Amino acid sequence: MKVAIVESLFGVLAFDEENKLIATVLFPKKPQSAAEALVKIEAGKMTDEVSSLINALKDKGYDAFVFENAGLAKEVETKLGISVELSKPSTAGELLRSKPESFAIKSGFVKDASDFDLWTHNVTMEITKMRVKGAVEKRDLVVAQAVQSLDELDKTINMLMARVREWYGIHFPELDRLLDKHETYARLVVKLGSKDNFTVENLEKEDVPNSKSEAIAKVAEKSMGADLNDADLKQIQSLCKDILNLYKLRDGLESYLDSTMEEVAPNMKCLAGSLLGARLIAISGGLTNLAKRPASTVQVLGAEKALFRSLKTGTRPPKHGLIFQHTLLHDAKKWQRGKIARALAGKLAIAARADAFGHRLIGKELKAGMEKRIDEIHQKYEQPPPLPPPKPRQERARREKWRKHRRER
Repeated sequence: MKVAIVESLFGVLAFDEENKLIATVLFPKKPQSAAEALVKIEAGKMTDEVSSLINALKDKGYDAFVFENAGLAKEVETKLGISVELSKPSTAGELLRSKPESFAIKSGFVKDASDFDLWTHNVTMEITKMRVKGAVEKRDLVVAQAVQSLDELDKTINMLMARVREWYGIHFPELDRLLDKHETYARLVVKLGSKDNFTVENLEKEDVPNSKSEAIAKVAEKSMGADLNDADLKQIQSLCKDILNLYKLRDGLESYLDSTMEEVAPNMKCLAGSLLGARLIAISGGLTNLAKRPASTVQVLGAEKALFRSLKTGTRPPKHGLIFQHTLLHDAKKWQRGKIARALAGKLAIAARADAFGHRLIGKELKAGMEKRIDEIHQKYEQPPPLPPPKPRQERARREKWRKHRRER
């Protein structure tokens, strides 16, 4: 005999071949417990209510079970060893969903329709909370927030260091062109203070190279900067200390991002590095969204303005977006970048899908394949392609424009 198993907001119901209700296992009267059971069933997991109902039906002689949920049917078949069928939607399910309050009253779960409406509201609210919580708990959202915080921190540091260089430049203006690295600049201002202390011995104690130390010390002796009193210098040093603390915070955040990317998207990290991989995840709105995008879209992520401008005006479309930050693409010759960007985007799309859905570590294989393809591009396109000859009409227009420009001058 065949029986249809259908879940509802108040329990799991069984219908015979004539769509008559023959058995019911009710959920607990606690909305949270009922919501947890429903979410498990929707995910294709067998709950205690489903197993107890099936065992009771087996004792009554039923040997074929019809389900609407393919995942649940497969798990029941595997764990209980029964014959299952899939029907989506089933006639019994449509009947239950057309008048659920009548079946809830008939089973004794509620007294009237108003009680069922209240129960429906409470259970659906609990299900919504669980789904929102599950979405927020995804680790790829943490990665997106971390890399965005890192970018904001870099902007803050650069803005403050620009102010420090102008401020301290009143006292020692020549130091600005001698030290490019912000962190070293701020550290020397904190440790040495006045330009009179920028001697070779003091600079070498701060791990400045010998050649650089001699150049700075020589310029410091002849500096044209104004003298600052102790109060002014103390304020500049205080700001530099805060900037150095920001650098420490940045290092910690970068280490955290590196370890989190190893957990969330190891294939993306292996292929693109932690920072670039995290930026791609952030701009896509999550790892799953990135995995659903084709390679052609991954290639131009971050270059949306140029892409839409090309679609509107007919100009050449961009060859790459954020992936230009990748070393293999950034250091390539200009005429090779389009081909390398396509190869890199294809591998990144595969890596994102493996991280989001496959959970397989294939990063090293993808990286080896990408490097092999890039070597082929370097060999095949070692020389730039010849420039196409200008079209006659374009050449005449160009000459006419030049003559007009000369006449106007």
